[in-house]
Amino acid sequence: MNPNGVLLEHTLKEILAVLQPESNDWVARFQVIEELRRVVDSLESMRGATVEPFGSFVSNLFTRSGDLDISIELANGSFISSSGKKHKQKLLRALMEAMRQRGGWNKYQCIPNARVPILKVQSNIQNISCDISVDNLQAQMKSKMLLWITEIDTRFRDMVLLVKEWAKAHNINNSKTGTFNSYSLSLLVVFHFQTCVPAIFPPLKDIYPGNIADDLQGLRANAERQISETCAANIARFRSQRGRAVNHSSLSDLFISFLSKFSNINSRASELGICPFTGQWEYISSNTRWLPQTHAIFVTPPQIEDPFGQPENSARAVNASQLTKISEAFQSTYRRLVSRNQNQNDFLAPLVRQQTSQLIPRNQRYNPHSVYQPTRPQWLTADFSHPPQYARHGSGRHQQTRPQVAYLTTRVPNARAYQVQNQQQQLWRPRSRR
Repeated sequence: MNPNGVLLEHTLKEILAVLQPESNDWVARFQVIEELRRVVDSLESMRGATVEPFGSFVSNLFTRSGDLDISIELANGSFISSSGKKHKQKLLRALMEAMRQRGGWNKYQCIPNARVPILKVQSNIQNISCDISVDNLQAQMKSKMLLWITEIDTRFRDMVLLVKEWAKAHNINNSKTGTFNSYSLSLLVVFHFQTCVPAIFPPLKDIYPGNIADDLQGLRANAERQISETCAANIARFRSQRGRAVNHSSLSDLFISFLSKFSNINSRASELGICPFTGQWEYISSNTRWLPQTHAIFVTPPQIEDPFGQPENSARAVNASQLTKISEAFQSTYRRLVSRNQNQNDFLAPLVRQQTSQLIPRNQRYNPHSVYQPTRPQWLTADFSHPPQYARHGSGRHQQTRPQVAYLTTRVPNARAYQVQNQQQQLWRPRSRR
């Protein structure tokens, strides 16, 4: 590795050390979930509902400043609940009023007419921002899928954290302003890992050949079990392949090649789409899944197909003017990082926001033998070898089968939302006191 590459590698690891959540960040989010559960328990209209996180928190792809996505899953016996949009809007308004009365929350913003109605709110616990939705099981499963594929190669998590911070530094990580949402950025990293040489990830159809959006029907236990067991078997098969070429690229090499790969995304957007499901660029005009959406493809955004909700475009919010800005961010950062005679400050400027930069120590000599483990806290593990477990809750006419959502194994102290299942696994058990 050349001197520039050594310094960039060191700088990226310093950035990761600042971004990575600490134990108190995890505990705080568990506390927020528990506080919201108490509010939900107080509402008759949400009798029996469960409070279940998703998004980057569940995928273990969040930073210390990351927000918290939460779905309130309504009681529907053992079956997957699917409420209408108007009913969701009504429930979120009722929840907002109950949260106001109880206290402990601020900055309320109800967005009832969004594609998925959302209540945005900030908790008084570490000022954690929350996006609350209703019956969003599909998003939960997408989050678990990202967690599971992280087990293929831990560099994926590091890359996602770095890319999200870089995108925030260039103001291109905000769907409200016509740029990428965090999910789209994660899918870009997935695609990069599929198309680098040798490939790190397989096409996602090799992990789950179905469409999660279509397969989440009927009994929740059966649907989740089928998805998790299929993914577990296929991931294990991919990892155990003999003769598979192994990619040994450093984090700095992967980051630079990521910038190079998407630097002309603005010129490609009208003809080529990014398809993590097949793991390749695809011509939009010849992809029958995308043709019904031509009004949302040819006019403005790049096509980054949601591999778990085909044929949805995860980048549909990107507009034409911002796409040029996005491409320029890729190009300018790439030029900066490959320039000769750079120092750490030169590298930091295009990679992080000012508040992040201030937390990074300067002029430290790079030690290749230093201990650095940003990929996973010691007390966090993922277990995708077992399907979700189910347990009985309630009594009388309100008795029902409730899921214990099996996406995290943790030994976080004082996290009341977690209960011991056995010595190998602890499952977050969403529950109601009713």
